[in-house]
Amino acid sequence: MIIEPRTRGFICLTSHPTGCEQNVINQIAYVKSKGKIDGAKKVLVIGASTGFGLASRITSAFGSDAATIGVFFDKPATAGRPGSPGFYNTAAFEQQATKAGLYAKSINGDAFSNEIKDQVVNLIKEDLGQIDLVIYSLASPVRTHPNTGKRFKSVLKPIGGVFSNKTVDFHTGNVSEISIDPAAGEDVENTVTVMGGEDWKMWMDALKAENLLSDGATTVAYSYIGPDVTKPVYRNGTIGAAKDHLEATAFTISEDLKSLGGSAYVSVNKALVTQASSAIPVIPLYISLLYKIMKTKGIHEGCIEQIQRLYSERLYTGDEISLDDKGRIRIDDWEMREDVQAEVATLWKNATTENLTEIGDLEGYSTDFYNLFGFKVPGVDYDVDVNEVVNVPSIQ
Repeated sequence: MIIEPRTRGFICLTSHPTGCEQNVINQIAYVKSKGKIDGAKKVLVIGASTGFGLASRITSAFGSDAATIGVFFDKPATAGRPGSPGFYNTAAFEQQATKAGLYAKSINGDAFSNEIKDQVVNLIKEDLGQIDLVIYSLASPVRTHPNTGKRFKSVLKPIGGVFSNKTVDFHTGNVSEISIDPAAGEDVENTVTVMGGEDWKMWMDALKAENLLSDGATTVAYSYIGPDVTKPVYRNGTIGAAKDHLEATAFTISEDLKSLGGSAYVSVNKALVTQASSAIPVIPLYISLLYKIMKTKGIHEGCIEQIQRLYSERLYTGDEISLDDKGRIRIDDWEMREDVQAEVATLWKNATTENLTEIGDLEGYSTDFYNLFGFKVPGVDYDVDVNEVVNVPSIQ
């Protein structure tokens, strides 16, 4: 079939297998171009099919020749109905890993569930023995708690008062004012339950209990801080409360791993176009301005550049890992440079529908959004019929 993008708000309802494959190939080529990293050799990536999780799996495999297990929750294609981009990404990754002689197996299911944890535990026992690095990169709006069966839903809301500021519809370029009502009732607690650190710790507890973590094993989860302009809706909002919990959990997990000489870290990453960030009001406008500035300065990075730098310049340098005053790895250092943020603040005040194409990089934002789903990828002929049914070899 010929697959075209169909969007609804911040979601693309279709994805393109060839475009997703080319995206993966491009990311692999970038990692290989940067040279080898003396990193972990047996890696579990929880949330492995898109964004930072996919970049982590690619960097582990093609930067350090690691065997990787990827866990994700994606929709396979059926005849006449494309699968989710994460499924296509994983199919392409496994194909490339197999060509390179690398072990790569994947498990598709709800990573919050005990069932999927058990499947991963059994797979590690059968194939790898122990894991050196666990990447936790889940981004889900809902979670069914494995112990109670209760379903929790996260929300994107400020805490304490209505938040009003500019935002942009990145499809039309229309800059407008948006107001978001504050969290109420159990909104904060529910969001922390979904997006905080509890599940990360459950994963690490399950692996440690079965002696599946090697001596010196490391685990890394991803977070974001961002600028003052997004703080009311992000870092000081419900998501921020969840990130605070995630970051606090790193210390608890590190304590648990002391007996193995292991450590848990949170890496604060750069603002990028992901399926999750596209849903957050204000963020698309901020990113479009940020992209313009960082590209002009020659310091722009996408997910793969961020994670390759995290591995090569933070995690695996042979030296002690540099942390901020709250114990976090900061790979958002270029985004948060004073000169960059000062320019963003100035542009933010002046941003309008009429001038955004000039002062911002809305086209870059839009392209990155479509790239997530395999569209607008250079070198891909979208007028050619493609087979929408693609299989991930290791998933039976």
